[in-house]
Amino acid sequence: MTFREFRAGGFTLIEVMVVLAIVAILAALAWPAFTDAVNKSRRSDAMSALANITQAQERWRANNPGFQSDRSLLAGATSAVSPGGHYALDMVPNSVSSTGYKANATVSIGSPQASDTACQVMQVEMSQGNISYHSGPTSAVGNGTPDPCWVR
Repeated sequence: MTFREFRAGGFTLIEVMVVLAIVAILAALAWPAFTDAVNKSRRSDAMSALANITQAQERWRANNPGFQSDRSLLAGATSAVSPGGHYALDMVPNSVSSTGYKANATVSIGSPQASDTACQVMQVEMSQGNISYHSGPTSAVGNGTPDPCWVR
């Protein structure tokens, strides 16, 4: 019996190593796209929470002369945390008036969304009946127009 006759089907160590190297390269290329997609999907948590605040503010304004600065008094928007728990919600201090307000959704400490560095703060602003959407790594720094964090 010769070696060729004895050799059973299978893969050599070199073939297995080449396949593993190819898989590792593909995974390294795909991982950033995957994490970006996951972060983008988690932003919907902030968007829905800010939409709830906007609707609650409109309900409040329908019965009162101005908007409410205390989010905890807004029916349907009393929670300080977004539904998925990835964002902390608050009204921007000194931004609430009879004609407008600003509400922020800030990434919660310890949330996996903290890796979304460009969109740490999502903000909705009502001014003179016009709604605008902003975001940025901090509440003081915006991403510009069009805002990449609010793109759906």
